[in-house]
Amino acid sequence: MFRIEAAEVLLVRLPLKFRFETSFGVQTEKLVPLLVLHGEGVQGLSEGTMEAAPMYREETIAGGLNLLREVFLPRVLGRSFANPEALEAALGGFRGNRMARAMVEMAAWDLWARSLDVPLGTLLGGHKTEVEVGVSLGIQADEAATVEVVRRHVEQGYRRIKLKIKPGWDVQPVRATREAFPDIRLTVDANSAYTLADSGRLAALDAYDLTYIEQPLAWDDLVDHAELQRRLGTPLCLDESVASAQDARKGLALGSGRVINVKVARVGGHAEARRVHDVAAAFGAPVWCGGMLESGVGRAHNIHLSTLPNFRLPGDTSSASRYWETDVVNEPLEAANGLMPVPRGPGIGVTLNREFVARVCELEEEYRA
Repeated sequence: MFRIEAAEVLLVRLPLKFRFETSFGVQTEKLVPLLVLHGEGVQGLSEGTMEAAPMYREETIAGGLNLLREVFLPRVLGRSFANPEALEAALGGFRGNRMARAMVEMAAWDLWARSLDVPLGTLLGGHKTEVEVGVSLGIQADEAATVEVVRRHVEQGYRRIKLKIKPGWDVQPVRATREAFPDIRLTVDANSAYTLADSGRLAALDAYDLTYIEQPLAWDDLVDHAELQRRLGTPLCLDESVASAQDARKGLALGSGRVINVKVARVGGHAEARRVHDVAAAFGAPVWCGGMLESGVGRAHNIHLSTLPNFRLPGDTSSASRYWETDVVNEPLEAANGLMPVPRGPGIGVTLNREFVARVCELEEEYRA
């Protein structure tokens, strides 16, 4: 049993250390919503992964923060819950808006774990002390630049290289990378930029021994992905189109893909992420943990989730120092030879760098029961 007594909502702006281009556009900074729940003498932390504009999925930062203020926090403040699943059920009557709901659910998991003095991964059923990680590389200026940035990250020991692609920039960087690095684990991510009419172009990627092609078609589609998978030898990986365990079941049953990228916030929190993990395991499909350019709070949650046994492929949880000069947490989250240590200590194992957060904070609100 744990009680939620108060909450803080923070919004911080972090400059990225590099220009990150995908089929959505170019990103040079990240606006990060943070939630702190207080109770049982401890604090539970979470991070929102929605963006300012509805590019990845339909949620936005403005909409998510308003739902926290007006709908979700009023339903949990001042209440006691037997466990985070009970809190999840209290928010379960609302449609969609899974990223906003996940902020409350994930912070509750952290609070509960800290109150029990247990690591979050242990409560979720994980057992690993370190997890395999890869790296997600944005679209580069040309093939030579692509090979060079891949080389740097291969030398750093990352266990999977993922290239962002888009129509007109797909076979070229993949061919150049595979020729330069014939033995690396290589994948691509299209961020929903293609249609079935592009199946011939995507089929050309079969020649380059990719582990998977991630979310090539529409963000809300499963049917066309199944048709595309029948036309390709390379496995498809579902990302945006899996928002629940039911979506995972339907996608795998239809043959829409053979791998699932689990983003804990996209599916509404840790409880549903664990259900997606279990459904995929029942189908024999591996999962891996995707990233949304998280700060240290979201990164720590991702690492703990990745300790579950069916996370059999390297995730996107690469070193925080790739992204930020200064992170919002005090503890370094750094990979070595493609392995990320699970943060030690109760809960997610990291604490807010309050001094730095105060310098970059654009919004700070407090709520009590």
